[in-house]
Amino acid sequence: MPSQKDFTDEIKEGVSLVDFNAPWCAPCRIQDPIIKELEEAYSKKAAIAKINIDENRKLAMNLGIQSIPTIIIFKEGKELFRFVGLQTVKTLSTALDTALDE
Repeated sequence: MPSQKDFTDEIKEGVSLVDFNAPWCAPCRIQDPIIKELEEAYSKKAAIAKINIDENRKLAMNLGIQSIPTIIIFKEGKELFRFVGLQTVKTLSTALDTALDE
Protein backbone atom coordinates (compact mmCIF):
# COMPACT_ATOMS: atom_id res chain seq x y z
CA MET A 1 0.00 0.00 0.00
CA PRO A 2 1.78 3.18 -1.15
CA SER A 3 1.83 6.20 1.10
CA GLN A 4 1.21 9.62 -0.42
CA LYS A 5 4.97 10.25 -0.30
CA ASP A 6 5.79 6.89 -1.92
CA PHE A 7 3.23 7.58 -4.63
CA THR A 8 4.61 11.08 -5.23
CA ASP A 9 8.15 9.68 -5.43
CA GLU A 10 7.08 7.02 -7.93
CA ILE A 11 5.45 9.48 -10.37
CA LYS A 12 7.90 12.37 -10.07
CA GLU A 13 10.10 11.33 -13.02
CA GLY A 14 9.03 10.44 -16.52
CA VAL A 15 5.56 9.40 -17.64
CA SER A 16 3.31 7.24 -15.45
CA LEU A 17 -0.11 5.78 -16.11
CA VAL A 18 -1.96 4.90 -12.91
CA ASP A 19 -5.15 2.82 -12.96
CA PHE A 20 -7.27 3.34 -9.83
CA ASN A 21 -9.57 0.35 -9.41
CA ALA A 22 -11.11 -2.23 -7.06
CA PRO A 23 -11.50 -6.01 -7.38
CA TRP A 24 -15.31 -5.82 -7.04
CA CYS A 25 -15.64 -3.32 -9.94
CA ALA A 26 -16.81 -5.05 -13.15
CA PRO A 27 -15.59 -2.30 -15.53
CA CYS A 28 -12.21 -2.41 -13.73
CA ARG A 29 -11.94 -6.14 -14.46
CA ILE A 30 -12.73 -5.44 -18.13
CA GLN A 31 -10.10 -2.66 -18.13
CA ASP A 32 -7.44 -4.98 -16.68
CA PRO A 33 -6.34 -6.74 -19.93
CA ILE A 34 -6.07 -3.33 -21.61
CA ILE A 35 -3.76 -2.11 -18.84
CA LYS A 36 -1.69 -5.31 -19.19
CA GLU A 37 -1.41 -4.70 -22.95
CA LEU A 38 -0.17 -1.15 -22.28
CA GLU A 39 2.35 -2.48 -19.71
CA GLU A 40 3.87 -4.65 -22.44
CA ALA A 41 3.77 -1.99 -25.15
CA TYR A 42 5.23 0.79 -22.99
CA SER A 43 7.50 -1.22 -20.68
CA LYS A 44 10.63 0.77 -21.60
CA LYS A 45 8.92 4.15 -22.03
CA ALA A 46 6.42 4.69 -19.19
CA ALA A 47 5.58 3.34 -15.75
CA ILE A 48 2.22 1.57 -15.58
CA ALA A 49 0.68 0.94 -12.14
CA LYS A 50 -2.60 -0.25 -10.66
CA ILE A 51 -3.83 1.01 -7.30
CA ASN A 52 -6.68 -0.63 -5.38
CA ILE A 53 -8.75 2.22 -3.95
CA ASP A 54 -10.10 0.03 -1.14
CA GLU A 55 -6.54 -0.38 0.15
CA ASN A 56 -5.56 3.22 -0.63
CA ARG A 57 -8.62 5.29 0.27
CA LYS A 58 -6.67 8.32 1.48
CA LEU A 59 -4.60 8.50 -1.71
CA ALA A 60 -7.75 8.17 -3.84
CA MET A 61 -9.46 10.91 -1.83
CA ASN A 62 -6.43 13.22 -2.13
CA LEU A 63 -6.56 12.81 -5.91
CA GLY A 64 -10.32 13.38 -6.07
CA ILE A 65 -11.11 9.89 -7.38
CA GLN A 66 -14.88 9.48 -7.17
CA SER A 67 -15.59 6.80 -9.78
CA ILE A 68 -13.64 3.79 -10.93
CA PRO A 69 -11.94 2.89 -13.05
CA THR A 70 -10.11 6.21 -13.11
CA ILE A 71 -6.88 6.33 -15.08
CA ILE A 72 -4.50 9.25 -14.64
CA ILE A 73 -1.43 9.91 -16.75
CA PHE A 74 1.27 11.90 -14.99
CA LYS A 75 4.41 13.49 -16.41
CA GLU A 76 7.16 14.60 -14.02
CA GLY A 77 4.62 14.35 -11.18
CA LYS A 78 1.98 16.55 -12.82
CA GLU A 79 -1.39 15.24 -13.96
CA LEU A 80 -1.75 15.52 -17.74
CA PHE A 81 -4.80 13.38 -18.50
CA ARG A 82 -7.64 11.86 -16.47
CA PHE A 83 -10.03 9.26 -17.81
CA VAL A 84 -13.07 8.03 -15.89
CA GLY A 85 -14.75 4.78 -16.92
CA LEU A 86 -13.70 2.05 -19.30
CA GLN A 87 -11.11 3.19 -21.87
CA THR A 88 -9.83 1.64 -25.09
CA VAL A 89 -6.21 0.79 -25.84
CA LYS A 90 -6.27 3.43 -28.59
CA THR A 91 -7.46 6.21 -26.27
CA LEU A 92 -4.85 5.43 -23.62
CA SER A 93 -2.05 4.84 -26.16
CA THR A 94 -2.78 8.18 -27.81
CA ALA A 95 -2.62 9.95 -24.43
CA LEU A 96 0.60 8.13 -23.46
CA ASP A 97 2.20 8.99 -26.82
CA THR A 98 1.20 12.64 -26.36
CA ALA A 99 2.68 12.68 -22.85
CA LEU A 100 5.90 11.06 -24.06
CA ASP A 101 6.22 13.55 -26.95
CA GLU A 102 5.77 16.68 -24.80
